[in-house]
Amino acid sequence: MLFDTHVHLNADQFDEDLEEVITRAKEAGVETMVVVGFDEKTINRALKLIDTYDFLYAAVGWHPVDAIDMEDKHLDWLEELSSNPKVVALGEMGLDYHWDKSPKDIQKVVFRKQIRLAKKVKLPIVIHNRDADQDIVNILKEEEAHEVGGIMHCFGGSVEIAQECLRMNFHISLGGPVTFKNAKRPKQVAQEIPLDRLLIETDCPYLAPHPFRGKRNEPALVKLVAEQIAELREMEYEQIAEQTTANAKKLFGLS
Repeated sequence: MLFDTHVHLNADQFDEDLEEVITRAKEAGVETMVVVGFDEKTINRALKLIDTYDFLYAAVGWHPVDAIDMEDKHLDWLEELSSNPKVVALGEMGLDYHWDKSPKDIQKVVFRKQIRLAKKVKLPIVIHNRDADQDIVNILKEEEAHEVGGIMHCFGGSVEIAQECLRMNFHISLGGPVTFKNAKRPKQVAQEIPLDRLLIETDCPYLAPHPFRGKRNEPALVKLVAEQIAELREMEYEQIAEQTTANAKKLFGLS
């Protein structure tokens, strides 16, 4: 069975056929999913989904692109939501230097506030990182994020950065890009990180794996991610599926 650790079934792209998407996921062997909410709209949608489906859980946080919109009331809200037994992590949070909606200094402040909240409520964190490797690592160290650990979501960095994150009690989660023919870094990471710190995800509806690249992604396709990792590590698919599921359950306190 498979555990997709990062889905956006709360996205508009699934409004028309959510039930069919979930059915296909189940048929592909996906038994558990974490729906990620990162602003008011997507958090509220995630909460509705986890109330509706027993195999869905939620991560709630504030996306760095929207950091400029975060107010103290939102942080209080996240703290309130953290007491929900089906909220298993805070995030996604982090830094995104690709888009310029939120200034870097504001992103860093919002990131730090969420790490501190996670330590207060004792939940792991889900890290969004785009073009900000060293600043992410520095902040995680300075805020002593190892106390809660978490996930480097859809990791695209080097093996060296991955190792720094592992030392800080983080898991490495790989998604569709590990299947792309020209994706050297994710393939190398997939081969070299310890199996007990590896997770898989789709980040659907984004980053669909080969041969669906450029199309809408969905949880059923996480099987292609697991198959690719198994091939890269010269292991049986079932071993990867079993281990990544066990890793996710342990991290989220579901085992």
